[in-house]
Amino acid sequence: MPFQKVQTEKLSLTVVRQIELLILRGILRPGERLPSERELAERMGVSRPSLREAISDLQEQGLLTAKAGSGIYVAEVLGSAFSPALIRLFGNHEEAVFDYLSFRRDMEGLAAERAARTGSDSDLKVVQTILDKMETAHARNDTEEEAHLDAQFHMAIIEASHNVVMLHMMRSMFDLLRQGVFYNRQIMFDQRTTRDAILDQHRAIYTALQDRDPGGARRAIEKHLDFVEICMAEKQKARHNEEIAQQRLKHETGEV
Repeated sequence: MPFQKVQTEKLSLTVVRQIELLILRGILRPGERLPSERELAERMGVSRPSLREAISDLQEQGLLTAKAGSGIYVAEVLGSAFSPALIRLFGNHEEAVFDYLSFRRDMEGLAAERAARTGSDSDLKVVQTILDKMETAHARNDTEEEAHLDAQFHMAIIEASHNVVMLHMMRSMFDLLRQGVFYNRQIMFDQRTTRDAILDQHRAIYTALQDRDPGGARRAIEKHLDFVEICMAEKQKARHNEEIAQQRLKHETGEV
């Protein structure tokens, strides 16, 4: 008969599985510090030796990393799905900017549809909380904070879609944006009219999510990213024109 004795799972394995799921679901994020050993053991209701064994297993898997004198962190390697060579290619060729935006339009449109259809009320409260912070940063004219919250807003929608593969792929994409590989997102917030338009677009995205309108949410995302693409094309054109104008100026003034 194909039956086997039921065995009680080691506590350390239970801890491993719980932390794995928190990382998989994007709740524990790359670079995030775990609570102290004592606090974590108390929260999880396990002994410190069992916790240490679980942490060791997760470090061997490359999911956690220890920093001397600082603590245990979720490994940064989780945030990158691209090789350094490919990242350099992205950064060296401007056409990658528009392919990046096209990819985001497709993926985030799908995520917004899913979030509107199946996201929980708590998911939408997270999106609303970030939008409220964006409103505050906008009123203070804090463009750096507004740009930072912009990425958080989009990631919150992706998280609300509850697709862990999409979540980690898009987190990698936003990490490249944070590094300035595709463009410096703060340049999108350097003019008041552009900032006003972007905030209105985020409000429209949130309204569609709140109305549980999948099609409307997708269209709002697409409209927003179309606007970003137009802005980026105009900025590239302006930069190109300025380079030509500087060449003319040097020629006229006799500069080498």
